[in-house]
Amino acid sequence: MVGPGALRERLVALFALGLLLFSPPLLSLFNAPSNVLGVPLLYLYLFASWITLVILVAAMAHGRNRSRRRSGPDFGQGGV
Repeated sequence: MVGPGALRERLVALFALGLLLFSPPLLSLFNAPSNVLGVPLLYLYLFASWITLVILVAAMAHGRNRSRRRSGPDFGQGGV
């Protein structure tokens, strides 16, 4: 089970990765007049980077939900 601190650190790392992937210096590397299977290289890079980040965030959210279901509901301290 991943604790809230570890999950927060991973999400911050994903945010930093997103900033790096979409930074202008890196984008300029892919802004070339070439195509891959008829798709401009920059568009392919943007889509691949975006979908990778979405899949990584979804995997983290799915893992968090699975660990919550395994541990059962959290009803707090005492009470009804």
